Amino acid sequence: MPVLQFGMALLIDGYNLLNVTGIFAQAGPGTELHRTRLALLNFLAAAINKRERSATTIVFDAAGAPPGLPRTIMHDGITVHFAQRHANADEMIEDLLEQCAAPRSLLVVSSDHRVQRAARHRGASFVDSEQWYTELVANTRNRRLKEDDGSTKPSGELTPDELKYWLSEFGDATTAVDESDNPFPPGYADDVTEE
Repeated sequence: MPVLQFGMALLIDGYNLLNVTGIFAQAGPGTELHRTRLALLNFLAAAINKRERSATTIVFDAAGAPPGLPRTIMHDGITVHFAQRHANADEMIEDLLEQCAAPRSLLVVSSDHRVQRAARHRGASFVDSEQWYTELVANTRNRRLKEDDGSTKPSGELTPDELKYWLSEFGDATTAVDESDNPFPPGYADDVTEE
């Protein structure tokens, strides 16, 4: 199995991934399945950067889907297919792999061996859903920690009260400057120059 690579075009086996995530529906309108799918899509949209989302396709089974369900929708840049004209998502993923002009630039996310064989046959990379999800969560956590570290740095001007506080703590630097040619405070390095 290849080393996990982010930044590649993604083809995701939707329910296969959903089953390993532990993502569940929140209360709300629509069926529980619809809300759970939406929760997964919202997670992916938050975890995958904008450029990668535009190269991400996720396929869900749609056997017995209610009439009027679109076959393809966009969710925050992610292409979402419902496999209505296929026996299942696996079959649609196989068709998408066959149609792909550059399968070597594609990472297929699925633990299904049938889907993995189809990816291997076309020269696409593949990874088990659980491994990909675990690494995506870790990368997202690390990115947020780095962003949090950057957000704690002060920015902007000090308010008059903040300036007064810091001047009382460290003194007024403008009055502490010695007007002589020596930029150092009186007595600095005297022990070095004395013989």
